Amino acid sequence: MSCSRRQFLSGTGAIIVTTGLAGTQIVSSTASAADSEDTVKRYGMVHDENLCIGCTACTEACREVNNVPEGVSRLNIVRSEPVGAYPNVKYGFTRISCQHCENAPCVYVCPTAAAYKDPATGIVDVEADKCVGCGYCLAACPYQVRFFNPETKAADKCDFCKSTQLAQGKEPACVESCPTKALTFGDLNDPNSNISKLVSEKTVYRDKSHLGTEPQLYKVPHSIREVKG
Repeated sequence: MSCSRRQFLSGTGAIIVTTGLAGTQIVSSTASAADSEDTVKRYGMVHDENLCIGCTACTEACREVNNVPEGVSRLNIVRSEPVGAYPNVKYGFTRISCQHCENAPCVYVCPTAAAYKDPATGIVDVEADKCVGCGYCLAACPYQVRFFNPETKAADKCDFCKSTQLAQGKEPACVESCPTKALTFGDLNDPNSNISKLVSEKTVYRDKSHLGTEPQLYKVPHSIREVKG
């Protein structure tokens, strides 16, 4: 059995809005998690670039806790270009990982429903057993943070340690391992949570927010860099 691209996208409930040279914007036709019942969680994370020192303790903790094979990574810390003149040179660091989008393009394009958004937590996840390795989700992700796990042969990415740390009532490994407390994790639907307070009190931005993906990874911009959300 076969279906056209138009039929497939129609079946997922996604709407494609053409935006000319800027590409396409993918918008969900379903209600957002913020409109759901108060009991539903919407997990998110804040990365404070002013506190991050680029030590990559988060990356190593993620690899160890989630058994991420060598050669691939669920999380990367990227250093900015140098700012200033020697000896007063400064660098900024930013987090590159799954954004756990409200309107996740990877979910819309997956033909087997291996990529899905957990309705109870808002976490975008992958069921490896359902993944057929088509690569649609890798191509659709505007953040380019998905990869094929060389051991499971399935698409993989950050899942906020859903089946490891969170399952044990802990915070994600990256959060627990950060020596400067640059990462804050929690329920964005809870106005009293630390993450909700941080987002409301600090100046924050989200990568490529103009695409309408509604990413749940917020960043406190480093004082030396320009925000290009």
